[in-house]
Amino acid sequence: MRNIIVERARSNLVRELPFEMVERKGSGHPDTLIDDIMENVSASLSREYIKKFGRIRHHNVDKGLICGGTTEVEYMGGRFVNPIRVILSGRAYGDIPVEDIAVQAARDCLTRSVRNLNLENVQIDSTITEIWPTWDELSGRGDIPLANDTSFGVGYAPFTETERLVLGVEQYFNSDGFKRKYSWIGEDIKVMGLRTGEATELTIAAALVSKYIGSLGDYVEAKKILEREATEFARKTTDKKVSVMVNHADNEEAGSVYLTLSGTSAEMGDDGSVGRGNRANGLITPCRPMTLEAIAGKNPVSHTGKIYSILAFDIAERVVREFPEVENADVYLLSRIGQPIDHPKNASVMITADSKYFDSIQRGIRDIVDEELSQVTSLSYRLVR
Repeated sequence: MRNIIVERARSNLVRELPFEMVERKGSGHPDTLIDDIMENVSASLSREYIKKFGRIRHHNVDKGLICGGTTEVEYMGGRFVNPIRVILSGRAYGDIPVEDIAVQAARDCLTRSVRNLNLENVQIDSTITEIWPTWDELSGRGDIPLANDTSFGVGYAPFTETERLVLGVEQYFNSDGFKRKYSWIGEDIKVMGLRTGEATELTIAAALVSKYIGSLGDYVEAKKILEREATEFARKTTDKKVSVMVNHADNEEAGSVYLTLSGTSAEMGDDGSVGRGNRANGLITPCRPMTLEAIAGKNPVSHTGKIYSILAFDIAERVVREFPEVENADVYLLSRIGQPIDHPKNASVMITADSKYFDSIQRGIRDIVDEELSQVTSLSYRLVR
């Protein structure tokens, strides 16, 4: 019998609060880059473990770091002065070429994530060490792995209008179609949304790529295009008044603008660290329940800080999808080290719903949580495909 609790929430919905803040760090932001790199390292190691051993061996490679380089940038060009340095850290079960796999995974991720970055200007160092055998055994050889940490995951659904807007604008700007239309925009795009009452402000930092920008006038025109595109996107998402500001720190009179050689601020001293970026749902949401757990690079089999963070969002989304009476669902999952991951120490769901519906849907929500936990091992292999 799993310890599953379903209760009615006693707090206001986020959309009813007088303000809301939402942040999204795009694919070229240093924090997002290092998250994606270490997650790709974990997935690559996992695939090699499956190939050689028939199962994913224990590893945690969640302590990566990007140390920003330096560049000299000018309109239509520029050069690297000092390279970007990427440090891969953690531990992994040996008996496979861990360092070679990790470095290649990092290179593949950078190539995919930052189109205009020449990898000759990136130094990648692996300090990943071999783990203790006892940790590998704790992952378990049976059908249900044992939790290798005492940690929790939280998730919620559905997204608010502000959350959908912030996520959507960044994804739109970083889409293949947008890049084909506007080749001068880089991948380092950060969107901060602030809703105050019925008005929303979007502050966007977007790295522009110097080889496509011929002058300050071209740069200013590119900013106007981005503001217009974001405003048009917002009109399709919300009826609220939305104002957009792009690269607000620019001092155009002094010639100080957000112009990059590669499309990421990692080239100009901006560092990145695992866990400082987006949460499991791709957003940073201080008005929502959150965990500070870094999921990138963690073992997908037995590290519940990763598994439960993703599963909590899956459960919340399923609850609001299958029960339209539920206006909001917050899911909290807590593990205990050494306990099977399908039996958390606690699984709680807080729902916002009219009291007249609660008794009739409580059992169904419990069944959803029970079913999702019973299938939790399938999530591990979904993450490494």
